[in-house]
Amino acid sequence: MTTPSEPLRTALTLAASGVPVLPLRAGKVPFGNCPACTRNACGGRPNMKAPGPCTCPAPCHGWAAATTDPHVINAPTWAGAWREAATVAYHPGGAGLTVVDLDSTEAIRWARQTLLATRIVPTTRGEHWLYQGVMQSANAVRPGVDVKSAMQYARWLGPGTGTLTALPDVVRALTVKQPATVRTTAVTVPARVGGGVCPHRTPTYLERGLAMAEQRITAARDGIHATVYRTFLAVLSTHGRCGCLTEADTARLFTAAQAKGESPRHCTDAWANARTQLGL
Repeated sequence: MTTPSEPLRTALTLAASGVPVLPLRAGKVPFGNCPACTRNACGGRPNMKAPGPCTCPAPCHGWAAATTDPHVINAPTWAGAWREAATVAYHPGGAGLTVVDLDSTEAIRWARQTLLATRIVPTTRGEHWLYQGVMQSANAVRPGVDVKSAMQYARWLGPGTGTLTALPDVVRALTVKQPATVRTTAVTVPARVGGGVCPHRTPTYLERGLAMAEQRITAARDGIHATVYRTFLAVLSTHGRCGCLTEADTARLFTAAQAKGESPRHCTDAWANARTQLGL
């Protein structure tokens, strides 16, 4: 009887604990698709949201090959891959996890100053910070920082140390895209000739709009950057051209945003981006 390789033993142990695994070749890359699956001719794996199921028994399709089924992992069609495997990878999203991959000293310093403490796994060049929760994956969200969760794989480098923390909003916000930053020294809307009274309805209309904007920002549970930007955009689209917004009104919105963790710079940038989007 052939003795299982170290990667295979590790994979079976992880799978038994509910972590979906796949083999990696040297260079930290997954095994390429088999001839029948080249260029996704098979229709892809179902969990890749491709048009049609793939019944190929080989470890194809990168991260989508990750499985917890020991029969699949031990299948003869996977045997060659395990013999050649340099290491094991896992699908963080499939395990209910998000990995913040920090690849430099600067990135680690930023994480220690910004992120909640959680389980940490040392890597060759930095650290993996693991959080309980799933989100979209994205590369280069900051210099030296990648986010690996849904539809992505990460190398298994050991269990790490520390207690898993629930995925915080500040990590989710890393993948939220905003329009390119436009620097500006002014963040208020110029006063309108005629006293700055809102012409749409009554002053109550403006007050109600500001109150709803504050409530929308305050009630946001995640995606704070995007919520703040969209709220600023909504307020400016209604009142940005009539000149009824005052510095005090703007300060109300900024205060609500900063109470949710936004920095003054992010508030200024989001306001400027919204004005630019509207051509103000």
